[in-house]
Amino acid sequence: MNFYIMTLFPEMVMNGLDTSIIGRAIHKGLLSIEAINIRDYAFNKHNSVDDYPYGGGAGMLMQAEPVYQCYQALSEKIIAGKAEEAICAEQGVDSETPVTKKPRVIYLSPQGRTFNQTMAEEFAKEEDLVFLCGHYEGIDERVLEEIVTDYVSIGDYVLTGGELPAMIMVDCISRLVPGVLHNDVSAEFESFQDNLLEYPQYSRPEVWHDKRVPEILLSGHHANIEKWRREQSVIRTAKNRPDLLEKAELTEKEKELIVNLNS
Repeated sequence: MNFYIMTLFPEMVMNGLDTSIIGRAIHKGLLSIEAINIRDYAFNKHNSVDDYPYGGGAGMLMQAEPVYQCYQALSEKIIAGKAEEAICAEQGVDSETPVTKKPRVIYLSPQGRTFNQTMAEEFAKEEDLVFLCGHYEGIDERVLEEIVTDYVSIGDYVLTGGELPAMIMVDCISRLVPGVLHNDVSAEFESFQDNLLEYPQYSRPEVWHDKRVPEILLSGHHANIEKWRREQSVIRTAKNRPDLLEKAELTEKEKELIVNLNS
């Protein structure tokens, strides 16, 4: 999977992502992550990409043209790469019939849909994803209308730029790419799967600070363990994130359990 991040701070993005699980996946060739500096497409000698907003107001606004030129160059690069891959794979694409599908562009903004695991699963199906990181007071609306396909927020609060949200989304989506996690099953049974929080987990030693690991986990009875874990997920969700239960598929017994917890 290929991630492209249009940003004013490429070092910040790459230093954060080229580590741990994501870093190993990059070096194995499972992921490709590239940060593109929007300043490289500035059209003045000072490499300035911002200006005062029309109508007044505090702060500066990122101009449309540098963002657009950055996007155009990136889009052409992606399309050219797809055409070359198709030719090499002998899929019947020749130089006179170029691949023209443009990439999906995600703008990180509080105005967007709030990012969640379902959205991560949707984005993970894409081969190429482009993230556009705003800064200052945002980006000229005209270029957003022209290139953005998805507006996404990571929460109802304000950050100084879109770099951290982009990194969070790349991390989350990457975990769903086959081979990125050592145990692919763990990507399927984590928090928010089936709209339930993950059950509590334990490791050695069996007793720590006078607290014992639940006996059921030591029993070796896998069916009972799975039943216990499911019950704990329901209980934890009901206590900490009851809003998630509205979309969860629960049995009658689990619904009764929640009623008893709240009574």
